[in-house]
Amino acid sequence: MIKGNALIGQSGGPTSVINSSLAGVIETALSSSFIQDVYGMHYGIEGFMQEWLYDLGKQPKNIIRGLRHTPSSALGSSRHKVQDKDLPVILNVLKKYNIRYFFLIGGNDTMDTIHRVEAYCKSEKYDLVGVGIPKTVDNDLFGTDHTPGFASAARSNIFNVMQAGILARDMQKVDTFVIYQTIGRDAGWLAAATAIARKSEEDAPHLIYAPEFQFDRDKFLKESEACIKKYGWVSIVCGEGLKFADGTPVSAAKTKDKFNNTEFGAMGGASVALSLHRMISDEFGYRGEFQITESLIMSDFVRASQVDLEEAYQCGVEAVKLAGKEETGYMVSINRVSNDPYTVSYGKVPLKEVAVSAKPMSLDYFNAEGNFVSPKFIEYIKPLAGELPEFVKLEKIFAKK
Repeated sequence: MIKGNALIGQSGGPTSVINSSLAGVIETALSSSFIQDVYGMHYGIEGFMQEWLYDLGKQPKNIIRGLRHTPSSALGSSRHKVQDKDLPVILNVLKKYNIRYFFLIGGNDTMDTIHRVEAYCKSEKYDLVGVGIPKTVDNDLFGTDHTPGFASAARSNIFNVMQAGILARDMQKVDTFVIYQTIGRDAGWLAAATAIARKSEEDAPHLIYAPEFQFDRDKFLKESEACIKKYGWVSIVCGEGLKFADGTPVSAAKTKDKFNNTEFGAMGGASVALSLHRMISDEFGYRGEFQITESLIMSDFVRASQVDLEEAYQCGVEAVKLAGKEETGYMVSINRVSNDPYTVSYGKVPLKEVAVSAKPMSLDYFNAEGNFVSPKFIEYIKPLAGELPEFVKLEKIFAKK
């Protein structure tokens, strides 16, 4: 058994529950027999190279407990892409602080970082156990049923669409359509989740467009017009990563991040919601709204899923357990055992597989038209989203003389 210190970092965008995973790692690591001190990267791997480290073992216990109920990234995050020239610097700091256990909480790019650092240390004959803890609201990590952070962001979206739908329904004589855009570059999980806001046929949302399907302008306009004729208005949910058949983003954004991912909601380009709004308005002359939440849903703790909070914490615990068995080069995974009652187990998946693979939604989670979800997806999302409020609608009992 290797004895030494542990390092924990958070990377990429935040979530409502990422700090719950952090608490799971800290508490489990501090009570272990093989980890001595526990350090936290301030601003990710970027801060680590400058030796910006929290001494997490000296934090008051109430602060560590409070992390389980605090959104965003307590350690501070970074989107720095590790370069080959960074690896010797990273190794020197690891050696200086006798760090033998390396934990990162994040998505695909984060898992790639752990994989590269762990592999480099191995090539330099430095013993380091590297374990990843899943996190991404996009829910597109390979090898896990779902990711901590997704359920809470989904729940936030669901509430937004439910309430915006009621507003749009009652204001249909003013605004005939409403378009809600959610994040999700390559996968439509968050857009699809809003389907359970729909309790009856006329409820929002009526149409859902996900990046798994090529966007067809004429089809979109035809489907939107059909809903307006049927209900008097239309509620549309779209993922930020929609593309036309030739691969051009519907947003027409040009801005890229450090990992060469298109910044679909960036100020440098338009947005999908605005583009769709213009299509309907130009074609039919209707007035409507577009709503873009961006990062707000990523740290909406008020609407956090209790299932999500518990699973996020447990993923942190499981990461330390893997490290204790010196199982390096893995990410903790969540495996669904059953939907009713909802139960899961925890496993592991090789980092090298997670780092290079994304998980789009299975096509059987959509209807045949590709503009809404299937019953199979409803079964998938329900236990993650939790209980939803029941709103009422006035019955059409009109006055008579």
